[in-house]
Amino acid sequence: MKGQVQSNWSQVVLVCRKCSKKLDGGFGQGGDERLAKALRKHLSLKKGRKAAAGVVEVNCLGVCPKGAVTVVDGAASREWLLVRPGADLDELTDALGLNTARHP
Repeated sequence: MKGQVQSNWSQVVLVCRKCSKKLDGGFGQGGDERLAKALRKHLSLKKGRKAAAGVVEVNCLGVCPKGAVTVVDGAASREWLLVRPGADLDELTDALGLNTARHP
C-alpha cells in the first residue's frame, strides 16, 4: 500500500456526468444546474474530501436513460436511481439517506 488520504464523507453518491451533460441542467431552483451541483447546493456541501458527504460526477455508468440522470448511492450500490429533471431534491436526498449530512 502506497498511502492513504482521509475524508470527512459519511456517504458518497455517484452521478453520471454524461447523463447530466446531455440534459444540460434541469435541476436546482432555477432549473439550470446539473444534478451534482444542485445536490451539493441543496445540502450546503462543498466539493472535496472535507465535505460531510461526497457527491461525485463520474464518467458514463452505461445505463443512458432518456431524459434522466443515473445516480448510485455508494451505501446501496445494487439499486441505481434514474432522476428526471425537476425532481424534488428533498425526496431525492431522503431516498439517498443524505439528509443526515445536511449542514446549515
